Amino acid sequence: MTPGAREVTASTLSFTSHEVKEIHRALAVETPLELVFGTIPYAVMMVTPDDLEDFVTGFAMTEGVIERASDIRAIKLETHPKGLRALIDLVPEKLSAHLARKRAMTGRTSCGVCGIEDLASLPSQDQTVGQSARISDAAIKRAIDTLAAHQPLNDSTRAVHAAAWFKADGSFVLAREDVGRHNALDKTIGALIRSDADAQSGFMLITSRASYEMIEKTARFGASTLVAISAPTSLAVERAEALGITLYAIARADGAMQFTNLANEFSKETRP
Repeated sequence: MTPGAREVTASTLSFTSHEVKEIHRALAVETPLELVFGTIPYAVMMVTPDDLEDFVTGFAMTEGVIERASDIRAIKLETHPKGLRALIDLVPEKLSAHLARKRAMTGRTSCGVCGIEDLASLPSQDQTVGQSARISDAAIKRAIDTLAAHQPLNDSTRAVHAAAWFKADGSFVLAREDVGRHNALDKTIGALIRSDADAQSGFMLITSRASYEMIEKTARFGASTLVAISAPTSLAVERAEALGITLYAIARADGAMQFTNLANEFSKETRP
């Protein structure tokens, strides 16, 4: 069992027979992680303690602290009586830029606007992401059909989200899981930029709803297509449209809904 799951003993009660049984159940682990850039604490996030270096890297990118994985010289993970701490050694120019940027953030989930102090600080840049090749309906279906096989933590706990990266043809590349949907996406983005992946080579699939923050993180990475299993929020659709992200949501094995970039609707390739 990975650090992301812990086995506990529980009792089950049948409401029909009133029989009580003792069982062993795997639970998802949720722990505080303090992120420290240089010597300055930045945020405390509630995370699942798997793939933490991927999370730190992805979080730093989607927060605008770094632009690429090489902007981080080292990540040191420490235990603390109340959780974990990540000491992040940035290259000098990024550390200087970070220290010059005033931002207060008390994190509970990896949220792109949680620490912004006023409405004027909300992101307003509408520079669109580069457009990749159109993703076919066959590719989306292939990704949805194979995602569950790459969610081992959710298979054992039924309590975590996943974000996965697929090539344009729907073939699987990698996935990461976490109790927080934002965290899962940050982990996946971190893993991708640490491997120098091309953000235009595929598309992102998330098991959660598509919210404003998920769009912002996808755009920071540079991907132009996001597929969500659950529904989007209205602001997510507006933001995706402004940023040039093609957003599919309510994605199931038998179909999905396209909410943006409607001039380029589903490519109806013959499914293999």
